[in-house]
Amino acid sequence: MAMDLYCVMGNPVEHSKSPWIHARFAELTGQTLQYGKRLVPLDGFAPTVRAFIAEGGRGCNITVPFKFEAVTLASQVSERATLAQAANVLSFSTGAIHADNTDGVGLVNDIQRNAGLDLNGRQLLLIGAGGASAGVLGPLLLARPASITVANRTLSKASALVARHAELALLQKTELVAQDLQGLAGSFDVVINATASSLSGAGVPVPASTLKPGALAYDMMYGPAAQGFMTWAGEHGAQARDGLGMLVEQAAEAFLIWRGVLPPSQQVLAELRAVTHQRSR
Repeated sequence: MAMDLYCVMGNPVEHSKSPWIHARFAELTGQTLQYGKRLVPLDGFAPTVRAFIAEGGRGCNITVPFKFEAVTLASQVSERATLAQAANVLSFSTGAIHADNTDGVGLVNDIQRNAGLDLNGRQLLLIGAGGASAGVLGPLLLARPASITVANRTLSKASALVARHAELALLQKTELVAQDLQGLAGSFDVVINATASSLSGAGVPVPASTLKPGALAYDMMYGPAAQGFMTWAGEHGAQARDGLGMLVEQAAEAFLIWRGVLPPSQQVLAELRAVTHQRSR
């Protein structure tokens, strides 16, 4: 019997930890599958997906820069992917391509379950208004914080993201506002960096005054890419956390979509952190 095929698609993709994570999920849950990497030409996303389906592919994770294109390729799109206008999970069945977005629930699960911080009633700052922010804003609102401020260098982009989520914010009784990064005011319980500032070597895009005493400062990047932001957070008395837990938790949600089984994400995260720490020594 042919083995069920899954993969991660992106450009670049060689660095991806997804094959290790999903192989461990499969091992721990007794699932039989094969999970690999596909380097996708920048102008060849749709043909690569269709070729994978033709090979018997059952689903794939999508990483940069194809998350927006993944939505347009799908014939069925989940509510959260529709709201984000981006997808990181595709599933293939009976000729249909189904798109979903598990980034936001991965972030929320990592903060609430793994970091032990209940977001209900908290004041949140989300830095950036690009695809990363779009993918997580909906699930952050569902956690019912008191407020979320979306801050971006281009205010119009933040305002557009806020407008798209205004109805959901109203339902959750969460104050949702857009601010220009240059004129950012206030302090927050949770500061989430959804920009690539650390990756590009740029300085932290917000002042230390945004951090309430003991705040959680979270960079959605992980490893060396998050180090600048995390160092800054620690120097100013915040609890610093990178996005490795988000990576594992979003993968767990994808695994649930594909296999109908929720894997032990906390165990796999602990193992991955141990492996990553050993390699960095």
